[in-house]
Amino acid sequence: MPSFCLRCCAALLAMAGAWGQSAHAQPTRLDDSSSPRAQIHADFRHAQMLDPHTISLPFGRVEYRLATAAYMGRQARIYYVIPLAVAGLRSPMGMQVQWRSSGLFQGGMGRPGDRVLVWTGTVRAPWITESFDLQLRLDQRQLQMGRGGSLRFESYFEIETQP
Repeated sequence: MPSFCLRCCAALLAMAGAWGQSAHAQPTRLDDSSSPRAQIHADFRHAQMLDPHTISLPFGRVEYRLATAAYMGRQARIYYVIPLAVAGLRSPMGMQVQWRSSGLFQGGMGRPGDRVLVWTGTVRAPWITESFDLQLRLDQRQLQMGRGGSLRFESYFEIETQP
């Protein structure tokens, strides 16, 4: 009987430890309200046709200012999140976002609904300022903008701290 109780206690401790670790790994949206420009609007005057269906649309540099004071001194991962719902788009497969970083975060690409790891390390400052040079690739068959309509989305960042 003692071995059964011992196994139950060990299982409960393991479950508690796993729950405690997952509580630290819950993603939290970072406050970027002090960023100069949060919402991205497409300007099709700079679009280039890559093939009969694909448009390349440069956005230029977008600066983000992320409030990280609550995480100072902690190991963390920061993700770039592209929202699933994009005004003016029929399907997430119709758009790919590509970005180059100004140096602190990793460059990458993703589609609506993706959450892409861009930084891992120890948070050392109350603010992280980063710039992305953004570009879209659009399948024009997936666009559903009426006359005068636009393609809009607001990407954001999430942070996960490590135990």
